[in-house]
Amino acid sequence: MTQSKSDSELIFHYRKTNDLSVIGELYTRYTSLVYSVCLKYMKDRDEAKDAAMQLFEKLIDTLRSHEIENFKSWLYVAARNHCLMQIRSKKGKFKEEIDALDVENGFLLHPTEENELEMNLGRLEDCIQRLIEGQQECVRLFYLEEKCYKEITVITGFELNKVKSFIQNGKRNLKICMEENG
Repeated sequence: MTQSKSDSELIFHYRKTNDLSVIGELYTRYTSLVYSVCLKYMKDRDEAKDAAMQLFEKLIDTLRSHEIENFKSWLYVAARNHCLMQIRSKKGKFKEEIDALDVENGFLLHPTEENELEMNLGRLEDCIQRLIEGQQECVRLFYLEEKCYKEITVITGFELNKVKSFIQNGKRNLKICMEENG
């Protein structure tokens, strides 16, 4: 019964009945997409599996409280963000011993260059967050994940001209934002 329903119909049914089999159907439909996204970011199969499971567990509450128009693209972005948050939370938990010889020989990046790079990446992420949702999603897919227009249309459900427009306008808005915050 649930297999013939659209994602929107399933979510509506879930909100109405709290039927967990709906989550199971969405899991069946999108587990490979979520796992692939998680594997891309986590770069470890076990961590990717754990992240995918955590995301689907969160759906139990998230689907009750969020209006979602395009579930597949929303899930893709949610998976990416979940993985990035996990990666950020691990940052700084690993200590690396620095060999004095490396420092003397200048193998390490100069601290000011490293700080500048980190600041620029932080500004870029802030500017991406300020883009409207469609621009944000298409820019990330095109520039950060190196997807082609056709792949982006499949992932997002947007028409080709809309994808091109989002990327072009998003790129222009990013440039303006980076210059203003530079």
